[in-house]
Amino acid sequence: MATPVRLLILLGDESAERMELSRVPDTVEELIEQVKNVCKLSGDIRLQYKDDDFGGTFVNLSATSMIKDLTTIKIIQAAPDIVLSFIESVPSDLSDLDTSLSSRNTDTDDTVILSHSSDSEGLRKEPWPKEFIIPPFSLETEGQLQRGNSEYAQNQTRLTPSSKMLSDILERLAEKIFSYKAYPTDADLSDVAEALTGKHPCLRQPDSFNESYGWKLKLKSKMSNYRTQLRSHGLSSELMVNTLKSKSREDATPFPAKNVKKARRGETNYYPQPSGDSPENLEKERASLLTEIKIRNNERTIREKMARTFQFRRQEIVDQKPTIDNLMERWPALFQMEEVHFLQLFVYLSP
Repeated sequence: MATPVRLLILLGDESAERMELSRVPDTVEELIEQVKNVCKLSGDIRLQYKDDDFGGTFVNLSATSMIKDLTTIKIIQAAPDIVLSFIESVPSDLSDLDTSLSSRNTDTDDTVILSHSSDSEGLRKEPWPKEFIIPPFSLETEGQLQRGNSEYAQNQTRLTPSSKMLSDILERLAEKIFSYKAYPTDADLSDVAEALTGKHPCLRQPDSFNESYGWKLKLKSKMSNYRTQLRSHGLSSELMVNTLKSKSREDATPFPAKNVKKARRGETNYYPQPSGDSPENLEKERASLLTEIKIRNNERTIREKMARTFQFRRQEIVDQKPTIDNLMERWPALFQMEEVHFLQLFVYLSP
């Protein structure tokens, strides 16, 4: 009777499995399938074995003749493929696109929404709106605006806000804008200014472009002061990353307006607040993901851990600017189809 072959399968730095074979398979492909079944792995893998002739260095396994009893085998996960889906036309409403993509998901019952995570309290929940909704102001300001709007409707008389009223309007608008973006663009501020004069026509400025350009300039100045105020109190990591102290780690002669790190592609949470977990615990979560990704049918656990480490991962990407190879090594789950939510190519076709 043949003696069973005992193998030690290394899944990761802190994970290993014992495997016994009645006989050594004839091909490497057969051995890979047996290893995947025993260790419950999915995806493409390749094997390396510890070669004692070279001081225990792991060498790619090209033939099963190298396998003997008590051989140590290391699993190397193949780089995941990124699949791009082509859409022939763009829906008139992006919500239609969201619905169409969601309908393709066959695992909706197990989907973990990031905004529902307990660690996502400091995250922005919504992107910049298509139509900016003017927030309510103080009771006194709202009363003056109502009277001003009534007079404007009757005789086109415009309201000149007092310094107190102006301060209240700009403060409330700055808070609302910051809930969407820390660094709004000129177009964003124009949207807010037009929404303000549209809701309260008594605030229109006839001498400025589209009767709201003056408000845009006021908002631009206010947002700069608002960011300075928050930064001085250390209330936003998205702003603290742009302080001279933070920039000095990368540049010996930093300048305030140089290398400003801010969202440039519509990221809702470009540099979110860190979660309650310590960086050490989050690094352990990241390391555990390297093992979890090798387990078959483990999508739910992976999504939960990816959601839990979102802030940690975003800050690492912004601060360290890693290469794609480095990202794939440290965060391989980021390149799985389940995580690439909107990696789509929109192809505009003429009618």
